[in-house]
Amino acid sequence: MSSLGLASDRVSTTYKTKNIFFGRFMKLLIWDMRFQMRYGFYLLYTFLTIFYVLVLTALPEAWKGKTAAILIFSDPAAMGLFFMGAIVLLEKSQRVTSYFAVSPVKAFEYVCSKVLSLSAIALIVAGILSKASGCGLLVPALSGTLLASVMFTLFGVIVATKIISLNQFILFTVPVEMFGFIPAIMHLLGVTPSIFRIYPANACMELIGGMGISVVGIFLTIVLIVVLFVIACRCVFKMWQEQGGVKI
Repeated sequence: MSSLGLASDRVSTTYKTKNIFFGRFMKLLIWDMRFQMRYGFYLLYTFLTIFYVLVLTALPEAWKGKTAAILIFSDPAAMGLFFMGAIVLLEKSQRVTSYFAVSPVKAFEYVCSKVLSLSAIALIVAGILSKASGCGLLVPALSGTLLASVMFTLFGVIVATKIISLNQFILFTVPVEMFGFIPAIMHLLGVTPSIFRIYPANACMELIGGMGISVVGIFLTIVLIVVLFVIACRCVFKMWQEQGGVKI
């Protein structure tokens, strides 16, 4: 009876721990979404989506597919790279990161919440633009958008934890943009050799543009995402331990 009671206590403890973690993470995710709504992210992308749809509608049919792929890859998919600096700086200026440093919230929960909340916006916008273009399949386009969004958001988190001003963030993300956007757009236009399909950004662009699937490229993209996630979690934890003044 004692063994059964001990096993039951362990199961109960594990169940309670999982519920606490899930509840804490959901609160963090909802807080991130409210934060983004408060500062106009949803409103901004509502207007941008309408504008992009109007642009695609006005284009000749032959141009719609590649134009939609470029729009999706360079904006909603890369949203985390563009806005993560402003998000983290606002959190620092409002001492939100100081709260996280002394709260039960873990660094990986913080990173996952940022990735999921921004990826949700990216997927909605990408789905609308993909349908508006009338080209390619929706599932591969959304899959490529999700991979690219996670990858760029993690890059954004890593850079954002290292900067003290928005200008510095913009400067530090330039290399990421160059090595992310230029090769992918060139690959979409057929400029690069087929061997470059394994490049993570190009593999994502292939999915978004309906050009096929590179198994090796997708695998390398997932490996890169795992590495970036580990680095991002360590950077966030270090940022929480080194709270200081910032300037917007």
